[in-house]
Amino acid sequence: MTERAAPFYCPYCGDEDLRPSEEETSRGAGAAWECRACSRAFRLKFLGLLAPGTAGAAPSPSPVPSAPDGGTP
Repeated sequence: MTERAAPFYCPYCGDEDLRPSEEETSRGAGAAWECRACSRAFRLKFLGLLAPGTAGAAPSPSPVPSAPDGGTP
């Protein structure tokens, strides 16, 4: 895996005019990028892999108790 993977668009404005930042980064701190469209800088960092079976699993909503007259308790 490469140390610096390139993002496709700015997470703030959605523009694709991104440049690697000239800022020095320590190993493991994440890659810094600059968006030329909105003049923002952001950092990307790979956190790790999900455990098998957790991808796409959303928790079930808990049932909300209701009052006998149909309103909320």
